[in-house]
Amino acid sequence: MTNGPNIAMATRERHPLVEMLAIAAPSVVTMSSYTAMQFVDAKMVSMIGPDPVYVAAQGNGGMTAWVPISILMGMLSVINTYVSQNLGAGKPERGSAYGWAAIWTAAIAAALIAPMVGLLPWLFGMSGRAATGLSVDQLAQMARQAQLEVDYASTLMYGAFFTIATRGLAQYFYGIHRPSVVMIAAIVGNLTNMAFNAVLIYGPTPPESLPLRGVAGSIATSLGIPALGVKGAAIATVIGTAVELLIPLAVFLGPTYNRLYKTRAAWRPSLGIFRDIIKIGWPGALMFGSEMICWWYFTVRLVGSFGTDHTFASWIALRYMHMSFMPAVGISFAVTAMVGKAIGMKRPDVARKRALLGMAVTMGYMGVCALAFVVFRHDLIEFFITHDPARPRSELEITRIIEIGSGIMIIAAVFQVFDAMGITMVGALRGAGDTVWPGVMTVVFSWGLIVGGGHVIVAVAPDLGAIGPWLGAAAYIIAFGSTLAWRFSRGKWREVKLLEQSAQPRLHVPVDTADGLLSEPG
Repeated sequence: MTNGPNIAMATRERHPLVEMLAIAAPSVVTMSSYTAMQFVDAKMVSMIGPDPVYVAAQGNGGMTAWVPISILMGMLSVINTYVSQNLGAGKPERGSAYGWAAIWTAAIAAALIAPMVGLLPWLFGMSGRAATGLSVDQLAQMARQAQLEVDYASTLMYGAFFTIATRGLAQYFYGIHRPSVVMIAAIVGNLTNMAFNAVLIYGPTPPESLPLRGVAGSIATSLGIPALGVKGAAIATVIGTAVELLIPLAVFLGPTYNRLYKTRAAWRPSLGIFRDIIKIGWPGALMFGSEMICWWYFTVRLVGSFGTDHTFASWIALRYMHMSFMPAVGISFAVTAMVGKAIGMKRPDVARKRALLGMAVTMGYMGVCALAFVVFRHDLIEFFITHDPARPRSELEITRIIEIGSGIMIIAAVFQVFDAMGITMVGALRGAGDTVWPGVMTVVFSWGLIVGGGHVIVAVAPDLGAIGPWLGAAAYIIAFGSTLAWRFSRGKWREVKLLEQSAQPRLHVPVDTADGLLSEPG
């Protein structure tokens, strides 16, 4: 192979910031697209009516469905590592088997996740069982919210194959340094989701404020589609995700990628490839899964025990936090790819510089978001409060929701920079193959501070309401970000020798010479 020196030369010739932005920009656009979709989804759900139960149910239902999916996503995130390190080593065709592993894993996982739907009624009943001091009307509202949560979560869980396969295959494209494929797919999928939202959520009678309401209403009327509400939003998400999967799958199996990277030759399931993924991916599965379980418990049990208004305000604040950290996750994917490529080139010095550059950019962006959270906190929360003359809310209720949400926004502003550190360093350590330590620290800090700390604050200072659990969550993010930055600075990641121990994919067609494998697909 003669491409390794060419990679090193290309890396030296490009300014580090230019290289990072070239890889990160599509990833950031992709993550921003997901954020915009979630934001618009929540806004469209809030337009069903002024009752806060809809946004609260969508948020809790979505997070619950994401718990089992996130475990697989954490494990499959290391596909980026293997693909990028093989790219850096001048053997990119070996990465194709890892892309196929994502698809096979999604099929197996979807079959295991579907039966879990039966647990949802019990899980969503936790808030009502834990609630104290609430009126009969408030308890009835929580019971209604629980049913909507079941509807939303069950739909997403039945569509888990599309979500896992889409996100897993995206890691292949990040690793091969072709993130624009993922970006285009995400934008198309999210636009599809929004279009179906307009039809499925409201049916024949969309709200007056909905753009193109006449078109959406006419389509629903002609097809006989009723207003499905929160469940309609979930169905639209599954349809959008399925469309999103078709684009990278078509590129992956297309003639150009097959010629350059032998993508069709590695389709058979390989135990060696699965072992590779599990070997360094299990800490990511532990990390993502444990963290999501803790956040689920946080929103459904701790925050949820204070009633629908607290859950509603908490989810509004979370939507804005997504606008801050999701682009940072995009930069983190790019950092993983750049660090992995540098490690494959046997250049840990380059890996360190790229990681620190990524962290600086991420901290700058999230620092600006923190400032906006403080300055515009009241307006940001009020944006999600629907005013319906037919079903008016009391000024006291509106003021209460804004106060709760504004307090959460201030707490979020405090931990933004630390969140940036943690997100970037997870990506950097993953790119080097150092995944066990971050996974263990996630378990220790998330259970100790989000769950344990949240319970302590709720018991000691119940008058704080949802603010109490959020203080515990802030402690977790600050501790985790600081600890991962310390871990990276220690340099233990330099000792990981990943490719020397990985499986050699068996391609089922004759492999031609690899000349040109690193050229840009046309």
